[in-house]
Amino acid sequence: MSTFSKFTDDELLLLITQGKVGAFEEVYERYWAKLYNSAHKRLDNHAICEEVVQDVFVKFWEKRFQINVSSALSSYLYTAVKYSVIDYYRRELLKNTFLTDKRSQSPLDNSNEENIFLYDLKKHIERVVESLPEKCRKVYQLSRNENKTNKEIAVLLNISEKTVEGHLTIALKSIKASLCIVLIFINAYLENYFF
Repeated sequence: MSTFSKFTDDELLLLITQGKVGAFEEVYERYWAKLYNSAHKRLDNHAICEEVVQDVFVKFWEKRFQINVSSALSSYLYTAVKYSVIDYYRRELLKNTFLTDKRSQSPLDNSNEENIFLYDLKKHIERVVESLPEKCRKVYQLSRNENKTNKEIAVLLNISEKTVEGHLTIALKSIKASLCIVLIFINAYLENYFF
């Protein structure tokens, strides 16, 4: 049982705005399954539901010092999930529209360029992983490099599975954020190449 388990949501929120990781972990433990179920009613896809909920928690943690919750914490989190689901559908619609527009174009053989790009991308991700906090980096490496399950990682590091999920979420969010810059350059390249 967490030392924060007896705290109310309002007390936890105050502690989170002060940067208390334990309070955040308690909110994560308290609401993860409920938020997942809420997302699942709208998405009906396990992996995407997990990603939506993880993104909500990552954004919540990243904005902890600026957070202004005027209603109950649970309402805030459920609303965040609702808007994340809407964003997911919006991205899918845009992606499907883009794919439909591009189907008529012939594929180009860029295997050497693709290999160079993939190598550079892998090196970029490795640098991002190395910059993560130690425990977060260790959890990510055990999961992705050694193919350990969350349960195995939790046992190895003597932490809860939810904490493992939290560390993976933070690691993946950091990688995604760093890749935004790469994607901007790719987008500029593709626009120049195709248009």
